[in-house]
Amino acid sequence: MAKATSILARQRRHTRVRRHLSGTPERPRLNVFRSSSHIYAQVIDDVAGRTLAAASDLDKDLATGLAGKTKTERAKAVGAAVAQRAKSAGVELVVFDRGGFKYHGRVQALADAAREAGLGF
Repeated sequence: MAKATSILARQRRHTRVRRHLSGTPERPRLNVFRSSSHIYAQVIDDVAGRTLAAASDLDKDLATGLAGKTKTERAKAVGAAVAQRAKSAGVELVVFDRGGFKYHGRVQALADAAREAGLGF
């Protein structure tokens, strides 16, 4: 029962944050989702309803180099990959959406790697 409660609490936090946060064509939203095993990131234009760039530790081009790495190291690789893909799509600035997760650990590692790769937020 505690697991269902924590999932619902995260969803409530995410909904609360999304009331004030929206991606625009000039500054899309960098959304992060982490499961117990994997991490996913998307750059989303909410006005057009389009995903401009995405990366995950399950991507075939990333997964081969991530075998045997820790979850935090995989999150850093995903952050760098999503930043590189966003920049190739013409996106320089984003709004960070942590998805209701605490800003530490894997979520922070992904954000820091995206910043280091040149994505501004």
